[in-house]
This record gives sequence, C-alpha cells and structure tokens, in this order.
Amino acid sequence: MGVPSLRQDRTADGLVLRPEGRWTVATVGALDRDVDRIAAHPGTVVVDLDGLEGLDTAGALLLRRAMRRCQPTGDSCRIAGGTEAHLDLLSMVAANDREPLPLVRRNALSDMLERVGRATLEALAEAKIFTGFLGLVVERALRAAMTPWRFRVTALVHQMEQAGLNALPIIGLVSFLIGVVMAYQGAVQLRLFGAEIYTVDLLAVSILRELGVLLTAIIVAGRSGSAFTAEIGAMKFREEIDAMRVLGIDPVDALVLPRMLALILTLPVVTFFANAMALMGGALLCWMTLDIAPEVFVERFSNTNPWHFYTGMIKAPVFAAVIALVGCHAGMQVTGRAESVGRMTTKSVVQSIFLVIVIDAIFSIFFNVLKV
Repeated sequence: MGVPSLRQDRTADGLVLRPEGRWTVATVGALDRDVDRIAAHPGTVVVDLDGLEGLDTAGALLLRRAMRRCQPTGDSCRIAGGTEAHLDLLSMVAANDREPLPLVRRNALSDMLERVGRATLEALAEAKIFTGFLGLVVERALRAAMTPWRFRVTALVHQMEQAGLNALPIIGLVSFLIGVVMAYQGAVQLRLFGAEIYTVDLLAVSILRELGVLLTAIIVAGRSGSAFTAEIGAMKFREEIDAMRVLGIDPVDALVLPRMLALILTLPVVTFFANAMALMGGALLCWMTLDIAPEVFVERFSNTNPWHFYTGMIKAPVFAAVIALVGCHAGMQVTGRAESVGRMTTKSVVQSIFLVIVIDAIFSIFFNVLKV
C-alpha cells in the first residue's frame, strides 16, 4: 500500500494534481501540509486520480479543499481517471460543499428583547386559545343548565370524591401546621409589646381572609388540577377523546363540566375545613405557649368581623373554576407525544397557581375599595 501523498506536476497547459495512496480519515492529518502548500493557479488544473488507492468522505473533503486552493471556485478543475465510486463520492461532496455562514456577533440586549417579544406573542396566542375554550365551556354549561337531565351526576359525584373528600387529610395536616406556625410567629412578635392576646385576632384575620383559601387552592391546584390534566391528556394521547367525538359524545360535557362543577362545589367546603384545622392548630399553640385557654380563644375569636370569613368563601368558587379550567384546557392541548403529558401537567400547575395568586390580589384590592 503506497504512502498517501499529493504531487504537483506543472505542464505547458497548467497544473496536474496527483493524489496517491489512501486518502481516508486515518491519513488526512498527514496530508494537511501538502494541501496547504498549494498556491492559486491561473491556468487549467487537472486532478489525476489514477494513483488513488482509497477514498472516503474525509479524504474527498480534503481533496476538494486542495482544488479550491488552486482555484477558489474550483470550477475549472478537471478530474481525470479514478474509479466510479471515487467519482461519485467527489460529486456528492462537491454538491454539498458550501462556504460556512459568517459568524454574526449578536447583541445581548437585542437577544433579550427578542426572547421577551417571542414569549409575549406566545402568551397572547395561548390567552386567545384559552378564551375560546372558556367561551365553549360557558356555552356548554348554559346548555346543561337548560337540560339538566343530560348532566352526568355519577361523574360529578366521583370527581367530588377525588377532588374534595380524598384531599381532606393532606389539606387538614398542612393547614394545622400553618396555624401552629402563624400563631408561634405572631406570638413572638406581639410578646415584645405585651399584646399576646391579639395573636387570636391575627390568626382569625389572616387565616379566614387569605391563608385558608389561598393555601387550599394551591394544594388543590397541585393535586387535583394536575390530575385533571394528566387524565384528560392521557385520554387525548390514546385518542380516546377522538373516539368519544365519533360516538357523538361531547368531551366538554363528559370530561370538563363534571370536573369543574365538582371543584366549585367542594373547594368552599374544603376551605372551611382548612380554616377550622388552622385555627385548631393556632388555638393549641396559644394554649401551650401563651396560656390562652380554649374558651378565651373562642370568646376572642367570636368578636371577629364575619366578613373576614365571607371574603374567603367568596374567593373559593372562583379559584376552583380557574383551577379546573386551566387543568382541563392543558389536558386538551396534549399532542401525540408521551412527554407532552408531563410538560402540560407541569404547565397547568404553574399557570393555576399564578392565576390564583393574581386573582387573590385583585380580590384584595376590590374588597379594600369596598371597605370590606
């Protein structure tokens, strides 16, 4: 086997390049210097392949580079000899040989503005789709209200059990601990002013008005909202929703409305339970650390403005509707790929929690304007 090399023979007509030996990926490193010594030639360039024993893509690219060094365009280089396989490979490399695109130095500020703009357009597009879905659900809900005998009561009861009854243990435990933490932190600060008794008022206002319903909504969004997305998304992935449409069953009637109504009915009840558990935790800590007897706690708590309780209860159905709509809509947006289910489930939880907090802020401003 000959040693790979590149000979240059000058003739009266021009230049002859004679690649010899095996031009493969294992030998092209040794041929770089031979190629770099080639200078541009104004005349005719002939590439004689008779001495070439082997050629692969790496060797063909190097030979193409040698031809470009002789003549930058490489159009006047004529190939002579060679096997049919070598000629086909050189033709393929020549057809795909392109000058690399120039590197464009990007500006960090323009990149950031581009990302923000693209994210804004995507958010607007998603908001448009969600608005259409909301209108569809409202229309189906009004139609179900006019024909209540068509509503699936069994599905409603099942979803109430899954979203409400089965969520009581975790919500009760978390609420109880939150009540303990709130009472402890409030007592530490109020003790500095000798106003430990106002810990009861702090618990009553913060839990009944904000923390009880907000904490419950966040837990339900992470638990039931994600379950809605995963269930409907799995059905969409397995084409069960398309099968329902073929059978004349409306997916909104069968899947969305029972889940949304179940959450609207159960979230206020679960919120009431969460408030009770949080107040029990706070009362227990006040009894253990502040010597506030349970009867004193109840007497102090009875003086709380009832509108604090009503405010939290008014928020609960709204939060429930938002969580159910976002979860079901995300499930409907699942595509034919398996990873889409997980991605949309995560997205629905994030969007639900974000919207719940935003709506809670709007409610706070609204109630403050009304002096409630």
